[in-house]
Amino acid sequence: MRADEAYLDLRGIHKRFGAFTALQSIDLAIRKGEFVCFLGPSGCGKTTLLRIVAGLETQTSGRIVQAGRDISVLPPAGRDYGIMFQSYALFPNLSVAQNVGYGLVNRGQGRAQIAARVEELLALVGLPGSGAKYPAQMSGGQQQRIALARALATSPGLLLLDEPLSALDATVRVRLRNEIRGLQRSLGVTTIMVTHDQEEALSVADRIVVMNHGVIEQVGTPMEVYREPATPFVAHFVGKVNKLAAVAEGERWFRCGDKRFQSAPGTGADFRAGREVSLYMRPEDRVVGEMPADEPLRCAGTVRAIEFLGGNCLAEVDVEGLPGQPLQLQYSLNQMDEFNVHEGARVSFALRADRLRVFPAANA
Repeated sequence: MRADEAYLDLRGIHKRFGAFTALQSIDLAIRKGEFVCFLGPSGCGKTTLLRIVAGLETQTSGRIVQAGRDISVLPPAGRDYGIMFQSYALFPNLSVAQNVGYGLVNRGQGRAQIAARVEELLALVGLPGSGAKYPAQMSGGQQQRIALARALATSPGLLLLDEPLSALDATVRVRLRNEIRGLQRSLGVTTIMVTHDQEEALSVADRIVVMNHGVIEQVGTPMEVYREPATPFVAHFVGKVNKLAAVAEGERWFRCGDKRFQSAPGTGADFRAGREVSLYMRPEDRVVGEMPADEPLRCAGTVRAIEFLGGNCLAEVDVEGLPGQPLQLQYSLNQMDEFNVHEGARVSFALRADRLRVFPAANA
């Protein structure tokens, strides 16, 4: 994306706290109306980056341009955004209506205009008629809806969400994230959400920014990040993955134990023969059932353990010819029955060459 196409453009953002570098060389362009997730483990810099966009932290160097306006040194009040925090940050002594309309009061809008806007927003987030209540009378999910309504009250051009769902139980969290995504689409507001939950990011984002140790590891759609991880960190952090130690033989062939695997065109061609590499593949990147005897990626093994995950199971398999390198294979419950997969069972399968990802062993 060209810089002139971006609604929000971060250029060379660095942040240091004394001798500690929290962010380094962050360049990111976000389109108008896009839903972007900053994803990464605790301490990776994602919340610091969000706070810099909001003006709650000041970058050590770098520029921020929003809608063509340089906001790099503007205070929070001079920037066009609404923000929702993990802790809700509602005023306990104010009613729901007063909380939602707080930013409108500060902008000097009339009482009737504020009241109408508050009712509109409460209906939008599924809490019509709740204006007279107080935060303590509302559940955690309802409080988060109130915080979302308050963030949207001034019709901001940018919505910032800082781990907004992490304090909620699993069922409420899934329901509310779907509601936030639906609301974001209907309003068309450019949105950045910080999360450490990969499932959350994969389910709502147009693009995911995977961060680690203050740098961006990969930017891509959920499918790109999951299917085509750019680094070993991304492969490990997003979803489950198998990793096999191997040696390159040239022509995209790799020897792993007694097995030889060939990756798909476009992957693994840059490794000279004799180089140590790591092969990555997802548990679902396999074919089960009948297959030709000369299938080059055909494998067999014994199921060591099974992890039940609801609609799917992960079978840990000791693979013949791959001593000390068990694989996790995903099976649906129906496939568990169809292929008689259980602890101690012998299973056969073939790996999918088009899904193998190859990285230098030193970086794995």
